[in-house]
Amino acid sequence: MKMKRSLMLLISLCFAASLALSGCGSDNKSAGETGGGSSGTEPKTEEAQKAEPFELTLRHTQVGQDKEKRFAILQDVVKKTEGEIEGLTFKLDGVESDVNRKEKLRGEMAAGNPPDIFDLFGSPDSKVYAKEGKLLDLTPIIEELGIKDKFSSLEPFTYEGKVYGLPIGGSGEGFFYNKEYYDKKGWAPPKTFAELEEQLAAIKADGKVPMAAASKAGWVPLMLTNHLWSRYAGPDITNKFATGEAKWNDPNMVKAFAKHKEWVDKGYFKKGELGFEYAEYTTQFTSGEAILMYDGTWKSSVFKQGESGEGMIGKVGFFNLPPVDGGVGDQTALMRDVNNGYGFSSAVAKDPRKLEAVKAFIKNMFNEEMQIRGLVEDGVLPAMKLDASVLESSITDDLMKQIVDVLNSAQSSFPAFDSLVQADVTTEISNIQIQKLIGNQTTPEKMGEALQKAQEEANSLEE
Repeated sequence: MKMKRSLMLLISLCFAASLALSGCGSDNKSAGETGGGSSGTEPKTEEAQKAEPFELTLRHTQVGQDKEKRFAILQDVVKKTEGEIEGLTFKLDGVESDVNRKEKLRGEMAAGNPPDIFDLFGSPDSKVYAKEGKLLDLTPIIEELGIKDKFSSLEPFTYEGKVYGLPIGGSGEGFFYNKEYYDKKGWAPPKTFAELEEQLAAIKADGKVPMAAASKAGWVPLMLTNHLWSRYAGPDITNKFATGEAKWNDPNMVKAFAKHKEWVDKGYFKKGELGFEYAEYTTQFTSGEAILMYDGTWKSSVFKQGESGEGMIGKVGFFNLPPVDGGVGDQTALMRDVNNGYGFSSAVAKDPRKLEAVKAFIKNMFNEEMQIRGLVEDGVLPAMKLDASVLESSITDDLMKQIVDVLNSAQSSFPAFDSLVQADVTTEISNIQIQKLIGNQTTPEKMGEALQKAQEEANSLEE
């Protein structure tokens, strides 16, 4: 049956004069040559069909100098997969993460023409696209490959019991600090919130920038704001916004917004931050201008030989946001998730060769070797379960060891806010409210009210 279907498809495409298919134009003989109008086209063998070139489009977000290591890992996986699948060529399309998630992929999904493989944000994006039938069900594939139970969590990519995406790595967030400066001051990482604020004031008095800042893209300052409100209002509060159990204008949320604004007003962030891109965030820290930088653990890859921050090798430490006096819930909680990964177009299921190639890509990308490479070379925490002894022997640099110690000392964790609330709410806080707060165009109270209004509108659409 497979041969018959392939032959019928070939004949129909040839009659449609699709010159892009090799062989249709050159192999057909004229009616005179075949004596009676027969085309004389010989059926292709299964081996010949397998050898025909075909393409998989792959959208990735490994762009920019800070992601060169991650891109190198992806290229190795692509090369290996192309070598295993005859005729396969990948077409790589690199797009900045925010542009991919909020613009390109949304438009492509709406039009029904996403890439075959693409960088996919887990919750809530994967569940929305899965509900719409746009994503390939990976459940039978990961069962076949024997990796279904190898991931630390597939929850962000799971909808109605089926898996629609795979996390490539995990991350945590906290403060990177200049150890050289701290040693000169005789400081240790702060154990209390009051101690942190004393250090910020002292750094400012020294004529240094206490904290790097680059707030042109709202997600950058919101990393810290998210952690602040998880201290003041509790690490579980963000889970309750979409259900109506909690509100953005809760007094403790307003306290967190007010603390961020207080730090802005005191000059604890780099002046002019609303005009700075994320790349400049790193430069402020690596140049020694800023002493602290709140960022994701992925940033550790910058402080390696041959990278932009290699001058800081051995001079960088990491600590969690200290507990807030009177804060709600677990004050050791740290932002940690596995919400970034790859998804696959449901259209792949219609093409046996593409489906075979996707299986090979998954096999080559999601394994212990690549998880270790991601950790060692790029600072990406494993999304798959690895033996403790393997992890211990793989981590050789002091910074990553300290990061792992900080992560392990946290008694609980919470996911980033944008994995828990609707896209419209994310847009309101990321593109409008946080910049207005930083730019002194709103108050913490008004910010809470505006976000609650956006939340109620988003919730009403789901009723």
